[in-house]
Amino acid sequence: MLCQDCKKREAQVHLTQIINNEKTSLSLCKECAAARGFHSPLENMPFPLAEILSSMAAVSPGSPGTEREETLECPGCGLSFDEFTHQGRFGCGDCYKAFRPRLEPIMRKIHGASLHRGRIPIPATSESSDIMPVPVREEERLDDELKKAIESEDFERAAELRDKLKALKETMVVENE
Repeated sequence: MLCQDCKKREAQVHLTQIINNEKTSLSLCKECAAARGFHSPLENMPFPLAEILSSMAAVSPGSPGTEREETLECPGCGLSFDEFTHQGRFGCGDCYKAFRPRLEPIMRKIHGASLHRGRIPIPATSESSDIMPVPVREEERLDDELKKAIESEDFERAAELRDKLKALKETMVVENE
């Protein structure tokens, strides 16, 4: 989109103002926005995520794979892992796949795990409330709940969980065949 003032440069500043329930939008290039007195309050602020990533992604000299990993580059956009750690942003969606070997240890440091262990939402289009999506780690979750139910001597709940676990294992066997 071109700047609405000069109509020469690409618009990089997008302003929306609402006065008396009337919405006004303006798209300007940086030069025209500066001439009108608009500037980003974060313009000269360092991006803290980049500092965090570069400290976490630092490879100690002499560690195995140092040379190969320093030249790790995304095939989609050409962004190197070193550039990513300095700017703190990916260049494209392929960066996730390209940098995965280096991102997993960072995710473990930040989140404690590199896999999502939360619930998977029920699809909005589900016509039956009985049909629940099976989470990636459903078997582990059911096992944990079963152990807790047995420890708390809630045997009715334990029997129910045992049956669910058995049914899940049977469907997993059928799917793998």
